[in-house]
Amino acid sequence: MNIIEELRWRGMLHNVTPDLEAACEKGQLTGYLGIDPTASSLTIGNLAALMMLLHFQRAGHKPVVLVGGATGMVGDPSGKDKERNLLDEAALNANQDAYKVQLSKLMDFEGENAAIMVNNYDWFKNMDVLSFLRNIGKNLTVNYMMAKDSVKTRLESGISFTEFSYQLIQGYDFVHLYKEYGCNVQMGGSDQWGNITAGTELIRRMLGSEEQGHAFTCPLITKADGSKFGKSEGGNIWLAPELTSPYQFYQFWLNTSDTDAKKYIRIFTFMGKEEIEALEAEHDAAPHTRILQKRLAQEVTTMVHSAEDYDMAIQASTILFGKGTKDTLLALSERDFLSIFDGVPQYNMPKAELAAGVDMISLLAEKTQICASKGEARRSLQGNSISINKQKIQDLAHQLNADDLISGKYLLAQKGKKNYSLIIVND
Repeated sequence: MNIIEELRWRGMLHNVTPDLEAACEKGQLTGYLGIDPTASSLTIGNLAALMMLLHFQRAGHKPVVLVGGATGMVGDPSGKDKERNLLDEAALNANQDAYKVQLSKLMDFEGENAAIMVNNYDWFKNMDVLSFLRNIGKNLTVNYMMAKDSVKTRLESGISFTEFSYQLIQGYDFVHLYKEYGCNVQMGGSDQWGNITAGTELIRRMLGSEEQGHAFTCPLITKADGSKFGKSEGGNIWLAPELTSPYQFYQFWLNTSDTDAKKYIRIFTFMGKEEIEALEAEHDAAPHTRILQKRLAQEVTTMVHSAEDYDMAIQASTILFGKGTKDTLLALSERDFLSIFDGVPQYNMPKAELAAGVDMISLLAEKTQICASKGEARRSLQGNSISINKQKIQDLAHQLNADDLISGKYLLAQKGKKNYSLIIVND
C-alpha cells in the first residue's frame, strides 16, 4: 500500500496533485511539512499534519521538517481573520529548539531515510528585497495570488502586504528544497493548499516546465459537534508536558465521543485497518466500556510522551475516579498531582498552624469550608465519609501535622466519593 492509499483509508487525504500516486510507485520520494514556530510548543493540531509526515517516513520516503524562522516573522494569513502577532528572532529560535526536542520523540532522525530539519531563515536572511522581488516575485501574477482562498477571505477585512507576500515566501521554500535536497513533495493542512500550489507553480516557472513538484493535504479536523479540534476548556492541548501534563493529555483523548474516537484512531495512531475495525466492532458491542477511547488514549499518550507517562496517567485516573491509595498519591510528581486536581476547591493555611497539630473538626469547619459547621464535620467523620490523602479518618480527635503534607505543601481532603478539596499549606 503506497502512502496515498494509506492516507486515503485513514480519512487523512483532502487534495492531491496529479501524478503523485504514480510517483510513489517509482521509488523513494522526499517530502516536507512546514511549521512556523509561533508558540513554545507544538499542539495536537500540529500533530494532525505531522502524522502525514510520519506515515510518509514509515512508507520508506525521506521526510523534511521545515521550521519557518522566516515565515514565522511574516505571519500566515491562512485560516485567520486578522493578522498574527509577530515574534522576534530570539523567540522564534527558542521555539524551534523546543520543536526539535518534541519531534525527536516522534520521528527517526537517524537511519536510512532519516528525517532532516531545516529553517527557512537560513536562506532568506541574506536575501535583499530587490533580489526577492526580481527573482521570485516576478514569477507569480497578482491575479494568481489574489485567487487563493487565504487571500480572498481577507480582502474585505484587510490584508497587509506582509501577509500577502507569505505565499511567495512559502512557495520559494519548495523551490529551495527541491534544488538543495531533491524534495519533490510538500504536504500540509487543507488551508495550506493555496500556499502549497504556489510552490509547485514556482518550481515550474523558475526551474523549467519539465520540473514537477507534488503535493497533498489533510482535511481540517473538527469534533463531531462542529467545534474546533485540539482545544479543551483550559485552552490548547500542547505536546510539551509542562504546558499540558501527560494526565491531562491522556484525559483529552479518553473523553472523546464515540464518533470522534472512530475518526481519531485512524488519524493519530499507526494501528492497521483490520485491527481498528475489529476494535470498533468490539466497542460497538459494549460502548459503555469505552474500549475505543481507552486504546486511542493509550496509543497517542505513549507516542507523544512515553509508556511510563501513560502508566502514570492510568494511576492518576485511579486516584481520582477509582480506589487509589496514599502510596499512589505520593508517587505522583507535584506537576501531575496539581494537574489531576486542577479546578477543585482550594484553601490556604499557614504551615505554622500545623506545627502543633490541627484537629479534624477545626480543619474541616474552621480552617476551610469543606463542612458548613462543626456539627456537619462530626457527622461526616462518624459516617466514614472523610478522607485525607486517600486515607479514611473517623477519629474526631485525629491530629494532622507537617508529616501529612504531600510534596511538603498539600493536603488532599475528600468528602464522599467525588467531592475533593485541596488545602495548600504555605510557609
